Amino acid sequence: MKELLLFLSCVLCVSADVLHEDIGIGGCSDSDGEDMYGLDGEELAYADFNKQKYIYPLPPFMDPFTYREGTYDTAVANQQVCKNNLKIRRDAMKDIPLEHDAPSAVMIYTRDEVEFGEKNTLICHVTGFYPAPVNVSWTKNEQKITGSSINVPYPNKDGTFTQISRLQFTPQQGDIYSCAVQHLALTKPETRLYDVKASGQSDPGVGP
Repeated sequence: MKELLLFLSCVLCVSADVLHEDIGIGGCSDSDGEDMYGLDGEELAYADFNKQKYIYPLPPFMDPFTYREGTYDTAVANQQVCKNNLKIRRDAMKDIPLEHDAPSAVMIYTRDEVEFGEKNTLICHVTGFYPAPVNVSWTKNEQKITGSSINVPYPNKDGTFTQISRLQFTPQQGDIYSCAVQHLALTKPETRLYDVKASGQSDPGVGP
């Protein structure tokens, strides 16, 4: 079953010695919703409507921060507004065909330098697709695994989107991981492999 998704974004550019882009995204469908803030192409925080709180997916070397109290409640209220607007736009756009662009790049790599037996995060970076979203699934040694997460679709300057899926894992010699990306414009999933060969390997993986 196809779903219509509504995304609203606001980009604020601050002029100083260095130019920064601060972005806020709100999105919804009939069954799900997104509320995210980012800075300079990086996801800073997003609302997890299942856990009913804001999540801050920054790496450990970044300075921790939180938004003011009530930010999650505001995100919940915005979801109701979004779903009301979605119904209006669905009626207005029901006869307009959508263009489909397949992902222009898919990469798999680790967040931190690899050390055997030490917990790490695998990242599947997908960009250049339209419309959003993509679906990302993971395997370990050709067996499907669960427990991954994926961020809200992040708009690129050319009108396409980027999404990042993360999988917590513990590197062990010889293990092979894969992320498979599904999108409306793909006739079959696009897959990338990560082979845990040697300590310290963290280069972006290339798929078949």
